[in-house]
Amino acid sequence: GVPLSGPTHVLSMGGLIVQLNKEELDMLNGRCGYPVQKAMEILVALGEAYGAERMVPVTGVHMPSTTVLIAGDAGVEFLEELLDKGARFVVRTTTNPSAIDPCIWQSLRMPEEMVRKQLGFSEVFRQLGALTCHTCSPYHIGFTPRLGEHVASGESSNVVYFNSVLGARTNREGAPAAIAAALTGRVPGYGLHLTENRKGRVLVRVRTELHDSTDYGALGYLVGKAYTRTVPVFEGVPPFATSENLKYLGAALNSSGAIPLYHVVGVTPEAPTVEAAFQHGKPEQVLDVTETDIEGARAYLGRAEGDKVDWVVLGCPHASIWELRELAQLISGKRVSPNVEFWVCVAQPTKAYAQRMGYAQEIEKAGVKIVCETCPTVTCGRDIACKLGDKVTMATNSAKMAHYSPAECSVPAFYGTTQQCVEAAISGTWRCAR
Repeated sequence: GVPLSGPTHVLSMGGLIVQLNKEELDMLNGRCGYPVQKAMEILVALGEAYGAERMVPVTGVHMPSTTVLIAGDAGVEFLEELLDKGARFVVRTTTNPSAIDPCIWQSLRMPEEMVRKQLGFSEVFRQLGALTCHTCSPYHIGFTPRLGEHVASGESSNVVYFNSVLGARTNREGAPAAIAAALTGRVPGYGLHLTENRKGRVLVRVRTELHDSTDYGALGYLVGKAYTRTVPVFEGVPPFATSENLKYLGAALNSSGAIPLYHVVGVTPEAPTVEAAFQHGKPEQVLDVTETDIEGARAYLGRAEGDKVDWVVLGCPHASIWELRELAQLISGKRVSPNVEFWVCVAQPTKAYAQRMGYAQEIEKAGVKIVCETCPTVTCGRDIACKLGDKVTMATNSAKMAHYSPAECSVPAFYGTTQQCVEAAISGTWRCAR
């Protein structure tokens, strides 16, 4: 259970029981203002729907739907109304990617009207108290909740990273619930906030060597496609797997499936042993993954036809400083083909760090655009693709991007390593061999 401060009050709604302490009851009764009251009403209704017995205090929120293209006019107006009525976030809050890069939007072919709307929307979040970093990887820039810490996040790749790699606790929250959590510092205590729901269910025995992040992405993609909803426990992953490897594994799990938590034996904090990962129970199923399975998933993800490459995209989820360092080393002294658009998507602080280290200068000198605060799936990707020409194809090292680009951008993808993507950007053609 989660410790509560003060006396507990029992609230009955629709025949279900939700326990609130005095502070939470004051929020619900309007003693903390209208925005907080509405927020607590949302949380109580959510708790009722999922059978939560009590609220859980959270220390931070990562806010979804912070692009105007997803929030829409209604979402913008709702947030503006809350601000006008005195709403303020009471816990540290970061924002997911927006629809624009505020600095180089013109060179990215983004419409001025969309830029104006997004800047206004971001300003509302800033005034509410959010850190408007606009990244899907807030853990790269300092938001790193500890083992067992309760938070609220709505970005799928971030939810799985928080839960799995850091051992923090969050469900995948929609925008209304995330806003409510930021206003109250509470979420209903159900799902992955509860220890019993975090135990492993499927044992995945990795029977092949994982060479790079694209193999981790392929592994996550095939497991997510096979099980959709479960808690997989990976055995056989090397203990030196990097945070980037694990990032791409989780992002892929939550692309082909809806898997917000995984364990890697000997690597992630809740899985020092197989027994601990399953909370001393037994797996419901066992899956052996071979080299053939990994190669099959890679082939499935890279289904673009021919060999022409028009658009190269790295940084989905947003790239780390180490990924920018690798890119700088691979592309130093080379030049992107004039027929290829090359983006690497990052958080603004990561770009600043790369500039200090000299990586950004090396990358941009080669003709790569370091795109901050957005990515093709949350901006006007289809419009940008149309401006690049007919029958545009993409190359990416991200299983998540390869999964979403056909639907979100109408662009089929080639899937491969960072080095393959760099070579494709220089030559304008894709080569299958690693």
